[in-house]
Amino acid sequence: MAVIIRQIQKNDNLILAELIRTVFREFNIDRPGTVYTDPTTDNLYELFQDDLSTYWIAEEDGVLLGGCGIYPTNGLPSDCAELVKYYLSSDARGKGIGKLLLQVNINTARELGYKQLYLESFPELDKAVAIYKESGFQQINKPLGNSGHSACTIWMLKEL
Repeated sequence: MAVIIRQIQKNDNLILAELIRTVFREFNIDRPGTVYTDPTTDNLYELFQDDLSTYWIAEEDGVLLGGCGIYPTNGLPSDCAELVKYYLSSDARGKGIGKLLLQVNINTARELGYKQLYLESFPELDKAVAIYKESGFQQINKPLGNSGHSACTIWMLKEL
């Protein structure tokens, strides 16, 4: 069976939160000031009910492989959204699923009328950062908006 990309559903919350925290432990970035301790990580379905946001899930044979979303983070310009909570299980990496999820989110951001896409990351996630660069994200010198993720040290922006 092929990988399908679908919108988040309420019953994804628990599985997705555990997947995200597993990735953070895997890369030793499970610290305060990150998605790891962010209370919204446990309720992503509810978080993405805003009309200017969306969250896409990658799934194969009923197994959730990862997800990625677009969110109008507080403090960003009105024509800029944040690429958020973009994580894949270790089994899903290296198969093009992450690039597919990223492209779906870039297309969605354009459809929602955004002109820029911002993200925050870590040096430990160097393979993801390389994919961001491949997709046209440029590194910037300081964070934008008020994500609350003060531990992040890489900030990137893409013109849509």
